[in-house]
Amino acid sequence: MHLHDAELLTCICTECCKPGNKLMSDQRDSGAIAREGSPAPFVRFFGWSMLALLAAFLINNILHVGFAVPTAMDAFNPAKSFSPIPWALYLLALAAGVFYIRRSPRRNLRWEADAIHRFNKYLVRGCFWAVLLVGVVDVAIAFMRVERLLIVFVDEDMVRNLARARFVGTYIHIPLIALGFVLAAFTRTLGFTWLALLIVLSELLIVITRFVFSYEQALMGDLVRYWYAALFLFASAYTLFDEGHVRVDVLYAGFRQSTRGFFNALGCTLLGMSTCWVILLIGLSDKQSIINAPIMNFEITQTGGTGMFVKYQMAAYLGIFAITMLIQFVSYFFESVADYRAEPGARKLASLAEQAA
Repeated sequence: MHLHDAELLTCICTECCKPGNKLMSDQRDSGAIAREGSPAPFVRFFGWSMLALLAAFLINNILHVGFAVPTAMDAFNPAKSFSPIPWALYLLALAAGVFYIRRSPRRNLRWEADAIHRFNKYLVRGCFWAVLLVGVVDVAIAFMRVERLLIVFVDEDMVRNLARARFVGTYIHIPLIALGFVLAAFTRTLGFTWLALLIVLSELLIVITRFVFSYEQALMGDLVRYWYAALFLFASAYTLFDEGHVRVDVLYAGFRQSTRGFFNALGCTLLGMSTCWVILLIGLSDKQSIINAPIMNFEITQTGGTGMFVKYQMAAYLGIFAITMLIQFVSYFFESVADYRAEPGARKLASLAEQAA
């Protein structure tokens, strides 16, 4: 049974999505997956090349935005300077993929799919912890800033600094994001349930303060949008793992496992990975692109000082969505090819009816 995204949100608020149940936990023990299997060098090279090129692309974007290093495409523009660094990084990334495959020629596709998925889970977990910490701290600062309570706790210089998005983003948000990834290393739950609960409580608080106390600030709506966007964009990769996205199922249900694996692998490459790369190439193309520009400028909403200073992070959500989905598509591609090859160890996805039983 394939879930609509709205149904997924409903599901994560119910008993069936508690950590330890089938939907929120891995459906198999990774220790039961054989590390070695039948060789698949071309399949593995394609998948690991995607991940290697992704890493090189993100490093090049940081070098371009933060240190003004020319992009790889600037080499084809006579009006711009040329730098060998971007091309060297791409070649080095591909060489690292070839080296890894040659060192482990019989690595099992299912084992690698599981390893990639678990790394992606850490990234998503870190992002959830980051938005939780940033949301709580930033909304508290915004509330005290609006109600002029900051002067009670800090001096006038700090009050002025806390009214500047660049200061808040650099000295408060970034350390909290780093702390979120540290916490993610010591936890195993993805946090879907708690984040969904916090969204509901935030909406409830808006209703109570608006209709009972006739009080409302822009920061309250900002918090709901900040967490709600994170819930859907960050959870998309895990939803793909659980095959919870909408599938137009006309013939697929009647296919054998090997046929399903073939079409899933084809869909991963032609539709999934290509879509993620389009988002990244457009969003991170240069300093003025739709993702880079807001992050560089610590962009805030038009409400100014009455709202939260997190709009630039919501632009980054698009990049995080594309990155985590691309990583998950590589994992899904490996597993689909393993299904096509009828290799042992296939995951068994539980239906909603089985979970409710």
